Amino acid sequence: MTSSVASPDAPGATPPTERRSGRVIVATLGLCGIVVALMQTLVVPVIPELPHLLSTTPSDASWAVTATLLAAAVVTPISGRLGDMYGKKRILIASLLLVVVGSVVCAFANSLIPLVVGRALQGAAVGVIPLGISILRDELEPKKVAGAMAVVSATLGVGGAVGFPVAAAVAEVADWHVLFWMAAGLGLVCTVIAVRVIPESPVRNPGRFDAVGAVGLSAALVLLLLPITKGGTWGWSDPLTLGLLAASAVVFLAWGVLQLRTSRPLVDLRVSARPHVLFTNLASIAIGFSMYGNSLTLPQLLMAPESTGYGLGLSMVATGLTLAPGGLVMMALSPVSAKISAWRGPRFTLMVGAVVVAAGYTFVYFFSSTVWQIMIGSMIIGAGVGLSYSAMPALIIGAVPLSETAAANGLNALMRSIGTSTAAAVVSVVLAGMTVTLGTATIPSLDAFRATFVIAVVAAVVSLVFAALIPSPKRRARS
Repeated sequence: MTSSVASPDAPGATPPTERRSGRVIVATLGLCGIVVALMQTLVVPVIPELPHLLSTTPSDASWAVTATLLAAAVVTPISGRLGDMYGKKRILIASLLLVVVGSVVCAFANSLIPLVVGRALQGAAVGVIPLGISILRDELEPKKVAGAMAVVSATLGVGGAVGFPVAAAVAEVADWHVLFWMAAGLGLVCTVIAVRVIPESPVRNPGRFDAVGAVGLSAALVLLLLPITKGGTWGWSDPLTLGLLAASAVVFLAWGVLQLRTSRPLVDLRVSARPHVLFTNLASIAIGFSMYGNSLTLPQLLMAPESTGYGLGLSMVATGLTLAPGGLVMMALSPVSAKISAWRGPRFTLMVGAVVVAAGYTFVYFFSSTVWQIMIGSMIIGAGVGLSYSAMPALIIGAVPLSETAAANGLNALMRSIGTSTAAAVVSVVLAGMTVTLGTATIPSLDAFRATFVIAVVAAVVSLVFAALIPSPKRRARS
């Protein structure tokens, strides 16, 4: 496969002396990442009320979350490839506009279908984060790239953690549509700033877009993630669930064969099969699983009634405030993770992150009887996720051609999405299968919560194993 790459010193490229301040670029991309990540948790506070608000069933109302996950998974790798081909800034701006349009659609929605459409558009903007990481590689001095990538990577957790209490507070004092007007305003602000601040990358990989590959990947991902996210509702042994999973395997196989035979594929599977890239992506799935277990389990434990003997009876706003420091720790550790990577390499940072995540879940397994204990456990988990997330882009960009940075980072983001979607399915099954009855309500038991902590520890250990299999710099040099 050939590519056309413009050097930063080539004619038409932006001279280093004319480039905008690196700090301004990092701050802008960090803000964009936080706003895009906020979309993931925006509707969580109003999910219990959506069936009444939209005159629909709880099962159908869950599409407000499912649509966002599916759209993010499908569009992220595609936006990465488009960024490599047509300009990363151009696709980043288009993604931010999707936030604005999707939020406005949701703000006017009073029925299920418009809300689902708007939420899908919001989810399609998640590609902003891998695109931003790729822009950093193109625009910053090499010695500053690692720290900047750590900051932008951390925004995924920060946006989700901060968005939860903010959305809950807004939903308590205002009409739920205000949430989406707020999101539209934030998206518009980010778009305007990005247009003015972010330079267009001189690095391109022009050619014909692999539309067939994009359709094939989209179909395969929908067939995979739809039964994963809805299996708890449909039933895991239901023919529809099993049929979609089987169809996904067939489509993925056919898509892979087609990609290997395509001169300019959507995803270069030969590059993706390199041990450095392959094991990083596999570790990303496991870390994504562990991260989302924290987002699903700890809020329910904090809000469970005190009469259970293990619940803490917090409101949704108080729950969000309790867990918000976990996301802030991710951002605060960005400089630390960059220094660890500079000292021992991003592979070592990823391994340390996996160990810290496992330690956090082990802590809450034994200590979860008070609010402060859960807050500490959440912060430990957030620290581990922050270390891991900051290391992954560094591992990826160190193993792929410069002209494929955005596509490779998009694929890595997809791996994390698969991990979070799988976690949602597994954790939901465990919490629904181990319950206690309290009056007329059925809630997860303490054993159910502890079981999810054990599963998350196992996922973190799996990530540690995959990280250990990533070739070290010395092994790669010998190869």
